[in-house]
Amino acid sequence: QIQLVESGGGSLQAGGSLRLSCKASGYTYTSYCMGWFRQAPGKEREGLAVIDSDGNTRYIDSVKGRFTTSKDDAKNTLYLQMNDLKPEDTAMYYCAGGNYYCDLREADFPYWGQGTQVTVSS
Repeated sequence: QIQLVESGGGSLQAGGSLRLSCKASGYTYTSYCMGWFRQAPGKEREGLAVIDSDGNTRYIDSVKGRFTTSKDDAKNTLYLQMNDLKPEDTAMYYCAGGNYYCDLREADFPYWGQGTQVTVSS
């Protein structure tokens, strides 16, 4: 059974940091790209970052320089380090996996976690 389980969300004030984790099981996650998405209330889900099997990463402009994704293959775990958080970063955050194309199209990710909430207050 393929599972992605996120953790690490929470509530904090602007300027703070959080590290999200995403534990993968049930498939060879290192063979494919993984990504991070978020969905704020009333908005569409947006892709934030993608990491390939070699650890190469890409980010959208709004999080570049503040967010860093990494992975620990020995632990089958993906991370998203988020620094200098802003109220507009408030959203449900999801990890996704199994992407052969290494893009940020939702349709190209067959596996999804359940999400973890991040709330940033001003």
